[in-house]
Amino acid sequence: MQNVSRVFKRTLLSVVLSATTLPPVFAANLTRDNGSPVGDNQNSETAGPEGPVLLQDSHLVEKLQRFDRERIPERVVHARGTGAFGDFVPSADLSDLTTAQVFSPGSKTPVFVRFSTVMGYRGSPEQARDPRGFAIKFYTGQGNWDMVGINWPIFFIRDAIKFPDFVHANKPGAVTGVQDPNLAFDFFAHTPEATNMLTHLYSDDGMPDSYRHMDGFGVHAFKFVNAKGEVHYVKFHWVSDQGKKDLRPGEIAASIGSDWNLMTNDLYGAIRKQDFPKWDLYIQVLKPSDLNKFSYDGLDDTKEWLGVPERKIGTMTLNRVPDNYFESTEESAFAPSRLVPGIEPSEDRMLQGRLFAYADTQMYRLGANYNSLPINRPLIDVHSNNQDGRMNASGRTGDVNYEPSGISELSQDPKYKYVQTPLSGTTQQIAIHKKQNFRQAGQYFESLTEQGKGDLVTALSGDLSHVTNEDNKYTMLSYFNKADPDLGARLIRALNADGSKVKTLSAKLSDE
Repeated sequence: MQNVSRVFKRTLLSVVLSATTLPPVFAANLTRDNGSPVGDNQNSETAGPEGPVLLQDSHLVEKLQRFDRERIPERVVHARGTGAFGDFVPSADLSDLTTAQVFSPGSKTPVFVRFSTVMGYRGSPEQARDPRGFAIKFYTGQGNWDMVGINWPIFFIRDAIKFPDFVHANKPGAVTGVQDPNLAFDFFAHTPEATNMLTHLYSDDGMPDSYRHMDGFGVHAFKFVNAKGEVHYVKFHWVSDQGKKDLRPGEIAASIGSDWNLMTNDLYGAIRKQDFPKWDLYIQVLKPSDLNKFSYDGLDDTKEWLGVPERKIGTMTLNRVPDNYFESTEESAFAPSRLVPGIEPSEDRMLQGRLFAYADTQMYRLGANYNSLPINRPLIDVHSNNQDGRMNASGRTGDVNYEPSGISELSQDPKYKYVQTPLSGTTQQIAIHKKQNFRQAGQYFESLTEQGKGDLVTALSGDLSHVTNEDNKYTMLSYFNKADPDLGARLIRALNADGSKVKTLSAKLSDE
């Protein structure tokens, strides 16, 4: 990617130099942004020894202007991030499932990975009880493919229309600027499908001790499309070759106190020692006719595909620390709509909203030409009719910036058309039918060790103890009790709650 950036810069430089007979000056002088040398970078130009500073000091003005604009809008979520370069090597021939060349045997695809926390601001501690972003940009021969996931196979909500509310409730409060469990659990008390994710969040898995020691998931189902146009639904799972390691509730404060940049320092330290972290990529595969075999909705992102075997298809290795944080980690832009031929989105309602929202937020943060930035630019040539806008440096030439055209050299290939998906019913605005909000949360709790169960109750009851709204507190207890009576009983004891009240509320809940 660094070579591509250099080629891109050399190409732009050659265009500029070809328009003038003046030779380039390759000096070691400090220069202004236009390349002119700076004579004094310590003293502003003034009107005499006692006079005011002059506006004509263009170096001073430019220096202050650029400094004032060093910060771009922070990501609303995933603001605290860490990036690294590497490569992906497939280990299985998937031509029976997809035409995506990234899985071609013998290939090696450059990647950039951005790990992150979700709710914290850029300078916040990395050891937060928070999902971890796990976003991968594959620079493939068919364009860039972004797999934008987290460290769990599920999410809190199943419809993107609720995403702004979910974030508002969990971000610092609009009045105090401080995160408030009362607001978070007020939202969750009215969002029963979040019970499964909350059970994961408050387990030891909710606090990985480093980015190297956690798995990653694409969360949503996607479609693989092969050369015959046949469709299979798939889910992605990155398995850490380093193994999974977590922080227990009593270890979190000490970890933050010793180094609240622990996860970045750990990742970069390992790479610099050439202890390159690796993750194996596994997929689950279903035929479209198998989606309805579950007792829950197969495209509900609050659910796992339990019982569906996984198949290893490749390995990713991270082997280079970026030279520039801003131009890589901060300016990198990920969106699940950035797909390549052979991979298409499923009808998952949360994914459908993310297809628009993620690309739109990057356009807001970085401008209409964010895909032209070196970190986001594909390794292959881009031939679109998009043009102009702020910071455009595409080098587009020619009069034909439209289509169709009889004089354009650009062509289209029908084999890259989207696959046809059967539809049924009418337009609607109603919830999915098979909700089953609690069962998988209980199954996850039962899978934990006795220590893991105890840690989950310690962490969860700690936050629930700060909820002052009794209705919300008892609603949450009824959800966890519905998921698993043992989990409910432990939380009731930890919070000294009224067990009969919890059981009465829980009995009224449906898990179908």
